Amino acid sequence: MSKVMLITGASRGIGAATARLAASQGYALCLNYRQREDAALQLLEEIRMLGAPAIAVKADVAEEQQVLELFATVDREFGRLDVLVNNAGMLERQMRLEEMDAARWTRVLGANVIGSFLCAREAIKRMSTRHGGQGGAIVNLSSVAARLGAPGEYIDYAAAKGAIDSMTLGLAKELGGEGIRVNAVRPGVVHTEIHASGGEPDRVERVKTSVPMGRGGQAEEIAEAILWLASEQASYTSGALLDVSGGR
Repeated sequence: MSKVMLITGASRGIGAATARLAASQGYALCLNYRQREDAALQLLEEIRMLGAPAIAVKADVAEEQQVLELFATVDREFGRLDVLVNNAGMLERQMRLEEMDAARWTRVLGANVIGSFLCAREAIKRMSTRHGGQGGAIVNLSSVAARLGAPGEYIDYAAAKGAIDSMTLGLAKELGGEGIRVNAVRPGVVHTEIHASGGEPDRVERVKTSVPMGRGGQAEEIAEAILWLASEQASYTSGALLDVSGGR
Protein backbone atom coordinates (compact mmCIF):
# COMPACT_ATOMS: atom_id res chain seq x y z
CA MET A 1 0.00 0.00 0.00
CA SER A 2 1.12 3.58 -0.62
CA LYS A 3 2.54 5.55 2.26
CA VAL A 4 0.02 8.06 3.59
CA MET A 5 0.87 11.75 4.01
CA LEU A 6 -1.33 14.31 5.73
CA ILE A 7 -0.63 17.90 4.68
CA THR A 8 -2.31 20.67 6.66
CA GLY A 9 -3.12 23.91 4.87
CA ALA A 10 -2.81 22.14 1.54
CA SER A 11 -5.07 24.29 -0.63
CA ARG A 12 -2.43 26.83 -1.69
CA GLY A 13 1.22 27.77 -1.82
CA ILE A 14 3.77 25.45 -0.24
CA GLY A 15 1.10 22.97 0.89
CA ALA A 16 -0.28 22.53 -2.61
CA ALA A 17 3.20 22.25 -4.14
CA THR A 18 4.07 19.60 -1.56
CA ALA A 19 0.91 17.67 -2.39
CA ARG A 20 1.69 17.63 -6.11
CA LEU A 21 5.24 16.44 -5.54
CA ALA A 22 4.16 13.81 -3.00
CA ALA A 23 1.56 12.46 -5.42
CA SER A 24 4.21 12.15 -8.13
CA GLN A 25 6.33 10.15 -5.68
CA GLY A 26 3.58 7.65 -4.93
CA TYR A 27 2.08 8.90 -1.67
CA ALA A 28 -1.59 8.63 -0.79
CA LEU A 29 -2.71 12.03 0.45
CA CYS A 30 -5.03 13.70 2.89
CA LEU A 31 -5.32 17.35 1.90
CA ASN A 32 -6.46 19.47 4.82
CA TYR A 33 -7.88 22.94 4.28
CA ARG A 34 -9.72 25.50 6.39
CA GLN A 35 -11.48 27.91 4.03
CA ARG A 36 -10.52 27.54 0.38
CA GLU A 37 -12.78 24.67 -0.57
CA ASP A 38 -12.76 25.43 -4.30
CA ALA A 39 -8.95 25.43 -4.40
CA ALA A 40 -8.77 22.27 -2.29
CA LEU A 41 -11.21 20.38 -4.49
CA GLN A 42 -9.43 21.53 -7.64
CA LEU A 43 -6.13 20.28 -6.20
CA LEU A 44 -7.81 17.02 -5.17
CA GLU A 45 -8.93 16.44 -8.74
CA GLU A 46 -5.44 17.25 -10.01
CA ILE A 47 -3.86 14.80 -7.54
CA ARG A 48 -6.27 12.03 -8.46
CA MET A 49 -5.51 12.56 -12.14
CA LEU A 50 -1.89 11.79 -11.26
CA GLY A 51 -3.16 8.43 -10.05
CA ALA A 52 -2.69 9.07 -6.33
CA PRO A 53 -5.35 8.06 -3.79
CA ALA A 54 -6.42 11.31 -2.12
CA ILE A 55 -9.07 12.92 0.04
CA ALA A 56 -9.70 16.54 1.04
CA VAL A 57 -10.84 17.27 4.60
CA LYS A 58 -11.98 20.62 5.94
CA ALA A 59 -10.72 21.36 9.45
CA ASP A 60 -9.39 24.31 11.42
CA VAL A 61 -6.26 22.85 13.01
CA ALA A 62 -6.43 25.39 15.83
CA GLU A 63 -9.65 23.71 17.02
CA GLU A 64 -9.02 20.49 18.96
CA GLN A 65 -12.27 18.74 18.08
CA GLN A 66 -11.81 19.44 14.38
CA VAL A 67 -8.30 17.96 14.53
CA LEU A 68 -9.67 14.81 16.18
CA GLU A 69 -12.24 14.50 13.39
CA LEU A 70 -9.54 15.11 10.74
CA PHE A 71 -7.40 12.25 12.03
CA ALA A 72 -10.43 9.99 12.47
CA THR A 73 -11.13 10.53 8.77
CA VAL A 74 -7.55 9.53 7.91
CA ASP A 75 -8.00 6.38 10.03
CA ARG A 76 -11.24 5.53 8.29
CA GLU A 77 -10.08 6.23 4.74
CA PHE A 78 -6.50 4.94 4.85
CA GLY A 79 -6.04 2.98 8.08
CA ARG A 80 -2.51 4.31 8.56
CA LEU A 81 -0.36 7.44 8.63
CA ASP A 82 3.29 7.68 7.65
CA VAL A 83 4.05 11.40 7.29
CA LEU A 84 2.60 14.56 8.80
CA VAL A 85 3.46 17.88 7.16
CA ASN A 86 2.51 20.66 9.56
CA ASN A 87 2.15 23.34 6.92
CA ALA A 88 -0.98 25.24 8.00
CA GLY A 89 -0.18 28.74 9.18
CA MET A 90 -1.05 32.38 8.79
CA LEU A 91 0.11 35.89 9.41
CA GLU A 92 -1.72 39.18 9.78
CA ARG A 93 -1.16 42.69 8.56
CA GLN A 94 2.28 44.21 9.00
CA MET A 95 2.60 46.42 12.05
CA ARG A 96 4.85 47.20 14.99
CA LEU A 97 4.39 45.23 18.18
CA GLU A 98 2.97 48.11 20.21
CA GLU A 99 0.12 48.34 17.69
CA MET A 100 -0.90 44.70 18.14
CA ASP A 101 -3.65 43.43 20.44
CA ALA A 102 -3.84 40.15 22.35
CA ALA A 103 -6.56 38.77 20.06
CA ARG A 104 -4.15 38.92 17.13
CA TRP A 105 -1.53 36.95 19.06
CA THR A 106 -4.17 34.38 19.98
CA ARG A 107 -5.09 33.91 16.31
CA VAL A 108 -1.49 33.73 15.10
CA LEU A 109 -0.32 31.35 17.83
CA GLY A 110 -3.48 29.26 17.40
CA ALA A 111 -2.96 28.65 13.70
CA ASN A 112 0.82 28.34 13.72
CA VAL A 113 1.63 26.73 17.08
CA ILE A 114 -1.44 25.13 18.66
CA GLY A 115 -2.45 23.62 15.31
CA SER A 116 0.99 22.08 14.79
CA PHE A 117 1.00 20.73 18.36
CA LEU A 118 -2.45 19.14 18.04
CA CYS A 119 -1.64 17.50 14.72
CA ALA A 120 1.74 16.27 15.98
CA ARG A 121 0.07 14.78 19.04
CA GLU A 122 -2.44 12.82 16.98
CA ALA A 123 0.23 11.71 14.50
CA ILE A 124 2.43 10.41 17.33
CA LYS A 125 -0.45 8.31 18.66
CA ARG A 126 -0.66 6.61 15.26
CA MET A 127 3.00 6.39 14.22
CA SER A 128 5.01 5.85 17.40
CA THR A 129 6.20 2.30 18.09
CA ARG A 130 5.33 3.04 21.71
CA HIS A 131 1.69 3.09 20.63
CA GLY A 132 1.94 0.13 18.26
CA GLY A 133 2.74 2.18 15.17
CA GLN A 134 5.29 1.54 12.45
CA GLY A 135 7.20 4.83 12.77
CA GLY A 136 7.10 7.77 10.40
CA ALA A 137 8.13 11.36 9.91
CA ILE A 138 6.88 14.78 10.96
CA VAL A 139 7.97 17.82 8.95
CA ASN A 140 7.11 21.17 10.49
CA LEU A 141 7.01 24.43 8.54
CA SER A 142 8.96 27.09 10.34
CA SER A 143 10.42 30.25 8.80
CA VAL A 144 13.70 32.14 8.76
CA ALA A 145 11.61 34.78 10.54
CA ALA A 146 12.25 32.69 13.67
CA ARG A 147 15.89 33.84 13.65
CA LEU A 148 15.42 37.23 11.92
CA GLY A 149 12.55 38.40 14.14
CA ALA A 150 10.45 40.16 11.45
CA PRO A 151 10.82 43.64 13.00
CA GLY A 152 8.27 46.21 11.94
CA GLU A 153 6.22 43.55 10.18
CA TYR A 154 5.10 40.55 12.25
CA ILE A 155 7.08 39.78 15.36
CA ASP A 156 4.14 37.63 16.47
CA TYR A 157 4.56 35.34 13.45
CA ALA A 158 8.32 35.16 14.02
CA ALA A 159 7.73 34.24 17.66
CA ALA A 160 5.28 31.53 16.60
CA LYS A 161 7.86 30.04 14.25
CA GLY A 162 10.44 30.20 17.04
CA ALA A 163 8.06 28.01 19.04
CA ILE A 164 7.90 25.58 16.10
CA ASP A 165 11.70 25.35 16.11
CA SER A 166 11.72 24.52 19.82
CA MET A 167 8.97 21.94 19.44
CA THR A 168 10.83 20.34 16.54
CA LEU A 169 14.03 19.99 18.57
CA GLY A 170 12.25 18.63 21.63
CA LEU A 171 10.08 16.18 19.74
CA ALA A 172 13.03 14.84 17.74
CA LYS A 173 14.69 13.89 21.03
CA GLU A 174 11.47 12.63 22.62
CA LEU A 175 10.59 10.38 19.67
CA GLY A 176 14.04 9.35 18.48
CA GLY A 177 13.70 5.86 19.94
CA GLU A 178 10.13 5.39 18.74
CA GLY A 179 10.65 5.36 14.98
CA ILE A 180 9.58 8.94 14.31
CA ARG A 181 11.90 11.54 12.81
CA VAL A 182 10.99 15.18 13.36
CA ASN A 183 12.45 18.01 11.30
CA ALA A 184 11.55 21.53 10.21
CA VAL A 185 11.96 23.46 7.00
CA ARG A 186 12.54 27.20 7.38
CA PRO A 187 11.64 28.96 4.13
CA GLY A 188 12.85 32.44 3.35
CA VAL A 189 10.83 34.81 1.18
CA VAL A 190 8.77 32.67 -1.18
CA HIS A 191 6.34 33.58 -3.93
CA THR A 192 3.04 32.59 -2.26
CA GLU A 193 -0.24 34.29 -1.41
CA ILE A 194 0.63 34.62 2.28
CA HIS A 195 2.23 38.03 1.69
CA ALA A 196 -1.13 39.44 0.63
CA SER A 197 -2.43 38.48 4.08
CA GLY A 198 0.24 40.74 5.52
CA GLY A 199 -0.98 43.60 3.35
CA GLU A 200 1.91 43.57 0.87
CA PRO A 201 1.34 41.19 -2.07
CA ASP A 202 4.62 42.29 -3.70
CA ARG A 203 6.75 41.87 -0.56
CA VAL A 204 9.04 39.34 -2.22
CA GLU A 205 10.06 41.88 -4.87
CA ARG A 206 10.77 44.48 -2.20
CA VAL A 207 12.99 42.31 -0.02
CA LYS A 208 14.71 40.14 -2.63
CA THR A 209 17.75 42.42 -2.61
CA SER A 210 18.40 41.22 0.96
CA VAL A 211 18.63 37.63 -0.32
CA PRO A 212 22.18 36.64 -1.34
CA MET A 213 20.79 34.71 -4.33
CA GLY A 214 18.91 37.85 -5.38
CA ARG A 215 15.46 36.32 -5.76
CA GLY A 216 12.49 34.91 -3.93
CA GLY A 217 11.97 31.19 -3.73
CA GLN A 218 9.29 29.11 -5.40
CA ALA A 219 6.87 26.90 -3.47
CA GLU A 220 8.16 23.91 -5.43
CA GLU A 221 11.67 24.49 -4.07
CA ILE A 222 10.36 24.29 -0.51
CA ALA A 223 8.36 21.18 -1.38
CA GLU A 224 11.53 19.41 -2.53
CA ALA A 225 13.09 19.94 0.91
CA ILE A 226 9.93 18.73 2.67
CA LEU A 227 9.75 15.56 0.60
CA TRP A 228 13.43 14.83 1.21
CA LEU A 229 13.02 15.13 4.98
CA ALA A 230 9.97 12.86 4.79
CA SER A 231 11.82 10.23 2.77
CA GLU A 232 14.12 7.34 3.59
CA GLN A 233 16.93 9.35 1.99
CA ALA A 234 16.85 11.36 5.24
CA SER A 235 16.79 8.24 7.46
CA TYR A 236 19.46 9.58 9.86
CA THR A 237 18.19 13.16 9.90
CA SER A 238 16.12 14.24 12.89
CA GLY A 239 16.02 17.50 14.82
CA ALA A 240 17.21 19.45 11.78
CA LEU A 241 16.11 23.02 11.06
CA LEU A 242 16.71 23.25 7.32
CA ASP A 243 16.91 26.79 5.96
CA VAL A 244 15.68 27.03 2.36
CA SER A 245 16.16 30.74 2.01
CA GLY A 246 18.58 31.59 -0.78
CA GLY A 247 21.32 32.20 1.79
CA ARG A 248 19.35 34.81 3.75
